[in-house]
Amino acid sequence: MYFAKLEFFNPFSRSIKDRAVFNMLMKALERGDINGTALFEATSGNVGISLAALSNVFGIEFRAYLPKPTPRATQILLRVLGAEVVMTDFETIDPTMVRFVQEEARKAGAMNLNQFENDDNFDAHYRFTAREIEEQLRSIGKTPDVIIAGIGTSGHIAGIASYFKERYDTQVIGVVPAKGEKIPGIKRLETRPKWYFQVEIDRVVEIARKEAIEGAIRVARSDGLLIGLSSGAVVKGYEKVAGELGEGTYVLIFPDDGFKYVEVFESYLGMT
Repeated sequence: MYFAKLEFFNPFSRSIKDRAVFNMLMKALERGDINGTALFEATSGNVGISLAALSNVFGIEFRAYLPKPTPRATQILLRVLGAEVVMTDFETIDPTMVRFVQEEARKAGAMNLNQFENDDNFDAHYRFTAREIEEQLRSIGKTPDVIIAGIGTSGHIAGIASYFKERYDTQVIGVVPAKGEKIPGIKRLETRPKWYFQVEIDRVVEIARKEAIEGAIRVARSDGLLIGLSSGAVVKGYEKVAGELGEGTYVLIFPDDGFKYVEVFESYLGMT
């Protein structure tokens, strides 16, 4: 039996990234790190949307630096929210792009929260996301045998893994794109996601982009849920390990919904 954690119920980006962004932003405000300065951030999607929304709430100017493959829908939503959008020549957000944005922020006197290295990202999931999963499962008398999540910044998988490894005999499975593939929201380990290397992840499963799309479509047609591509990848990860690991309580983390990826689905279905 598997349960899905539907993170598209978060209000700003309709994604799990609201948790990390809110925690990073509030901690920075409490420390006085943001004082009339703009925010610059490297993002491929949901962090940028969340930051754009919350920057409006707090009256902060926001500039999003995007890699080339960023979905057009994300670019449009950022502009709707009033963010300044900078398209870069980077194919993915790797350490080189992160350093580039840090330098741009330094030259402009802006603040860079840096979701990829900011421990308030990890902390949001260790203190809140993981505990919420525990409480929700406990309410129906269950604990997780296996948790499956995508690896992006590694904030949410590492925070959740750390919490449950301390308390239960839970296996944690990470999902990444197959070599040469791009799936929005998740990245290969060659990008050196910070927290992945600080916690115990039992296994990493590689998923092709086509498989991620098919996973999202399968859930749409079987459960009526419109989930995003990284969620579709998690579904396929579950399918690949469930037979081997056997029965138990599986928790699948679905980071966002499918609406930002309509163009991807359109192409896959041969509608263009």
